[in-house]
Amino acid sequence: MDIRTRAVHVVNEPPEEGSRPLSVPLVQSSAFAFTSADALAEAMAGPDGPYVYGRRGNPTVRALEQTLAGLEGGASALAFASGMGAISGVLLALLRPGDRVVAQRCLYGGTYAVLSDLAERYGIEVVFVSGDDVAEFEEAAAGGARLLVLETIANPTGQVPELPGLLTAARRLGVTSLVDNSLASPVLCRPLELGADIVVHSTTKYLSGHSDVLGGAAVFADEGLRRAVWPRTVELGACADPFAAWLTLRGLQTLPLRMREHCANAAALAERLAARPDVTAVHHPWLAGHPSYDTARKVLSGGGGLLSFELAGGREAGRAFIERVRIARLALSLGGVETLVTHPASTSHREFDAEALKAAGIGAGLVRMSVGIEDVEDLWGDVEQALGGGEGPGGWGHMSLLLG
Repeated sequence: MDIRTRAVHVVNEPPEEGSRPLSVPLVQSSAFAFTSADALAEAMAGPDGPYVYGRRGNPTVRALEQTLAGLEGGASALAFASGMGAISGVLLALLRPGDRVVAQRCLYGGTYAVLSDLAERYGIEVVFVSGDDVAEFEEAAAGGARLLVLETIANPTGQVPELPGLLTAARRLGVTSLVDNSLASPVLCRPLELGADIVVHSTTKYLSGHSDVLGGAAVFADEGLRRAVWPRTVELGACADPFAAWLTLRGLQTLPLRMREHCANAAALAERLAARPDVTAVHHPWLAGHPSYDTARKVLSGGGGLLSFELAGGREAGRAFIERVRIARLALSLGGVETLVTHPASTSHREFDAEALKAAGIGAGLVRMSVGIEDVEDLWGDVEQALGGGEGPGGWGHMSLLLG
């Protein structure tokens, strides 16, 4: 064959029998070839047959889905292109015009925006509840609710809803329950074991853990729910990229180790911040005095790596703090190995108006900190100098040059 033909048809052989690669292979292919027209037609019938086209399934993506299902204790999973892809795909698959959704009041801004859009465009009724009162949920669901939406740890207030009671009540009332477990990860909580029907993740966060992946996932307690959602994944085109799935699988192998450090560092910083007179409130579920402290100790095995706090100086003090930090970075995301700070009212919850922010417990000057796995004393030194507005001990000016 001519070199032009040989260059196109590269070697693509399976591993030799008796051996296999130690890491999951990255299958970066958009389509898969068949030798039979009937076999190709049959493969198009559902999500579990031979691979056909990347939007419908991929070996590396399926490895991630099976791994996440195992970690969460689910029957199966679907990987998406982003956390919002997972949330939107599930909502659009399960909801119909006129359905009622009962949702926790303090939700991630993107979820709030999707629910608001569905309410306006398709007549979906959305009722917000505290997430702490089972009777309040039962009243909101009376007469027929389709879906309950909760977050294991709310962003950015650290609220932990009364998951056991709410999920038990939802199951009894025939309400499908969806829990966003992004901030806890299956290391700290597995909502399916508490009675949830669907768990969603932004795999961008703790699951991948290195700020280099955009992805999402939905894990299902029942295979029938996955089959109901899968066609929407195909139609929306919100499927996971194989390389992103491969990177997430790599990150998952160190997830328990990273979560241990995230939790320990965040708990230590929360305790120290709470003792400062210039800090008026600290929000972290592992901090005694937090409204969700008792619930968090019941349903979580750690408080997570996210905390937020309010400064006596309000919005201006918060703005000054996030611009003074030198080890922590001013960036939007969370869950990576590095510490990040941001201002929720103007970023992750910008969709909330003043009334919604107040109802969710998000102050205008609230600072959110995604605590990384750096040395905790280095982090505390950075926090102190940012609060004090000076160089602080230890040569922070020199450190800022080293860190860029």
